[in-house]
Amino acid sequence: MDALSAVLSLLKPSSHGFRGLDAGPSWRLDYPAWGGLKCYAVRTGTLLLWVDGQPGPLRLGAGDMLLLAGGQAYRMGSAANLPPRDARDVFAAVPPGEVAVLDGGGHASGFGGYFAFANPLADRLLAGLPPVIRFEAGAGALALQDAVARLMAELRDPQPGGALMAGHLAQALLVEALRQHLRAAPGQRAGWIFALADPQLSRALGAMHADPARRWTLDALARCAGQSRSTFAARFKAVVGEPAMVYLTRWRMMLAADRMLTARVPLAMLAQELGYGSESAFSAAFKRVAHCAPRQFVQDRTRAGG
Repeated sequence: MDALSAVLSLLKPSSHGFRGLDAGPSWRLDYPAWGGLKCYAVRTGTLLLWVDGQPGPLRLGAGDMLLLAGGQAYRMGSAANLPPRDARDVFAAVPPGEVAVLDGGGHASGFGGYFAFANPLADRLLAGLPPVIRFEAGAGALALQDAVARLMAELRDPQPGGALMAGHLAQALLVEALRQHLRAAPGQRAGWIFALADPQLSRALGAMHADPARRWTLDALARCAGQSRSTFAARFKAVVGEPAMVYLTRWRMMLAADRMLTARVPLAMLAQELGYGSESAFSAAFKRVAHCAPRQFVQDRTRAGG
């Protein structure tokens, strides 16, 4: 399994929802902080986007598309000084796949939605993505818009097997969006996603993902990448944003979270599966990443229904 497939399989996209918007000349929608990924496409007209903590506003025009990965609160509309409306209230009244109309419509239209992930540590990997990923109008963005339109149609008019089809379309859309991002911005340095476009770093990531129980050292990972230890260590940290061994620990703990919640694997067995010499060593590593002990983590998720 390639590295991107491994990451997305472990993130486990668990739910999604997409709706359209037809807005008039004067509107503003406010969105609270959230988890997961948001996806938007503009079909006609223009709109402005403000994301907390990011430079703005970002002007989006017909054919543009974007992913929001940072989880920050944001707002979009025709101007900033308009009375806000809570986007959750607006779209809660609109069935999946259908279109919400604001201020009479006719000035800007598009569609958007979200991907939620089952793995409770998904935010640790999503944090390695740029908070705002923009696809400007062109062939790549058009292909993504077509994918969203197919998903919207499936949600709007469910057919036999529709839930499975919609899930496949949503996952395919996410994969294609991340592929487009890699192709469009090969020179950027913004997290693990960019390491996948680097042949040497990608080999090291693939090795970690394929054999997490191995007693990896920086020297061994550097050999996988075909680089010296110092070159690999510096490049990995520069591209991914954290040292290779920190990333490896994070990956192991995502695997552990999945195994604890879906298979109820005992901690001693998990420690062995993930390359730790003892249950206590594994538990200490898990607490550093998840900010709670493994047993507390499972109890909290069980009480929450997850």
